[in-house]
Amino acid sequence: MISLTRLSGSVFALNADLIERIDSTPDTVITLVDGKKYVVAEPLRDVMSSILRHRAEVVALSSHIQVGDLRLPADTHDPHGLVPEQQALASLLDLHQSRPSLSVIDGDHPAGATTTAAEEVSPR
Repeated sequence: MISLTRLSGSVFALNADLIERIDSTPDTVITLVDGKKYVVAEPLRDVMSSILRHRAEVVALSSHIQVGDLRLPADTHDPHGLVPEQQALASLLDLHQSRPSLSVIDGDHPAGATTTAAEEVSPR
């Protein structure tokens, strides 16, 4: 999800994977694959940068997932619990797990300034 601002000033999170097109007319208009449109305060270049940062974070964090640690939640309707084949599967989202920080080099800032994903609001 990327964080964007409506023209009214309210902030919302948008699933970047559903974006079909971004137009700058002069307002930035984001069109989703289902045809829904959002007009946002951020310029087109900033929206594109947010999408790239989000996707870089997803790729970077994916290298830290250990398949052996994944488990399915117990099925309350199954008195025997999980079968061994299901032990290796699970939800990929553990909200209590600490996340590694991700540094992104921003070419627009002097001296290649870096920011970390923790410094930005990134709703998940």
